[in-house]
Amino acid sequence: MGTLTPEEIEEQKRYMYEKLSPRRRRFVDKIGYDEWDPFAKPFDPIDLRQDVTGRTSQQLCEDFIKDVHVSRNSEYAQAAAEFGVMLVMNFEKVRPIYDFCVWYEELLKKEGKHV
Repeated sequence: MGTLTPEEIEEQKRYMYEKLSPRRRRFVDKIGYDEWDPFAKPFDPIDLRQDVTGRTSQQLCEDFIKDVHVSRNSEYAQAAAEFGVMLVMNFEKVRPIYDFCVWYEELLKKEGKHV
């Protein structure tokens, strides 16, 4: 299959739009037809996404729980797992938390305190 011309792409997009259910069409109208990309590649399933180290969120959480020697419970593990998912999905979303934790650790060391 060769490369489609912009006109052919627009024709396919219009055809797909016209075949949408009323509910899906309202969704497209809400984001704007021009912004809608029916040809966008889907995101990788979360269990396949990896961080910069090449680990999935599950691998990160398992390594963290194994390496951290603190009193842990299911709530602790759940919070760590949720953070791991956010970290793998969009590091920029968790960067402020990461930066704050690094800063806080340095502050505690500087003042000779620990948590």
